[in-house]
Amino acid sequence: MRLLLISDTHVPKRARDLPPPLWAAVDAADVVLHAGDWVDVALLDALEQRAARLIGCYGNNDGAALRARLPEVARASLGGVRLAVVHETGPAAGRERRCADRFPDTDVLVFGHSHIPWDSTAPGGPRLLNPGSPTDRRRQPHCTYMTAVAAGGELTGVTLHRLPPR
Repeated sequence: MRLLLISDTHVPKRARDLPPPLWAAVDAADVVLHAGDWVDVALLDALEQRAARLIGCYGNNDGAALRARLPEVARASLGGVRLAVVHETGPAAGRERRCADRFPDTDVLVFGHSHIPWDSTAPGGPRLLNPGSPTDRRRQPHCTYMTAVAAGGELTGVTLHRLPPR
């Protein structure tokens, strides 16, 4: 099962639309996971129409209309991998322990908020993945997203993709 991990799209606040390479990745994915900060319901509608399957949560920049349609934490089992998707996990210091305590029945936690790509594993806890942002790099050198494969109870092929400058 091919997964696309995105977060902090901030459309249309930071960009008018998602970059074309990201739309191509949406088309290639079996499941799109979005870890919040959509900003506009129109992007949720567009991804729901285009993605084979969409799993997402709301973020701190998402208003009432998005919060009415999305959970704070989304959960799914994909290819035997138990995933949770949440926007905020707090400061980097102590993140692994906090997330292991908060998500004890999770194999992989996808999160956003910082716009900083992250890939770590909590001791005895979940693997933590932040795909960064495809539209707002902030202090990062590139806008980014991630892909992975979930099959046989394992997550493999986790890849951070850099987007070309706009």
